[in-house]
Amino acid sequence: MVTFKLLNDLGVGPDATFIDVGGGESNLVDHLLSRNFSDVTVLDISSEAIAAAQRRVGSDPRVTWLVQDLLTWDSARRYDVWHDRAVFHFLAEREIDVYRSLLDRTLAPHGVVILATFALNGPEYCSGLPVHRYGAEELADVLGVSFELVASTNEVHVTPSGAEQAFTWIAARRRE
Repeated sequence: MVTFKLLNDLGVGPDATFIDVGGGESNLVDHLLSRNFSDVTVLDISSEAIAAAQRRVGSDPRVTWLVQDLLTWDSARRYDVWHDRAVFHFLAEREIDVYRSLLDRTLAPHGVVILATFALNGPEYCSGLPVHRYGAEELADVLGVSFELVASTNEVHVTPSGAEQAFTWIAARRRE
C-alpha cells in the first residue's frame, strides 16, 4: 500500500495522530489499526460512507468518525499526519485556498502530508464529476514553501469495475 511506503519514507510511526480526509469507506483505517495506530480520525462528507466503514471496523475507541464537509469544517485539534487520496483533485481553484488554510491550521508543527490525486495521464472525470490532474511538482507547489517534498511516486489503481486510474502521490513535511 502506497500510504505505508510514504509513512516509512517520512519516518512516521503508530504514535502519530492521523486524519484521513475523504476517508469514507476506504479500508485505510483498518490497515492503520492493524499497525497499532492509536489515534485515527476519518472525515467524510457522506454519512453513508462513514456508516459503512464503522460497520466494518466496529466501535474501536482509537477511531473518531466525522461526517463533515471538509471545506466548512473547523478543527480545534492538530494532527501529525494529514492523508488525502479522495478530495483534493475535486477542488476548484477557489476551494484550494480554503483547503490550504485548513491544512495550515490543522497540521501540527513538523507534521506531514500524504496527498494523492489523479495523475496527469489519469481520468478527467470521477463519479461523473470533473477532476484536476497533477504531477508531483505541481502538488508540491500547491503546498507551498512551508513544506519540503520528501517523496513522490505514481500508482495505477484498479477500480472495482476493473478500470485503471493513474495517481500521483506525494509525501511532504512541514518546515517549522
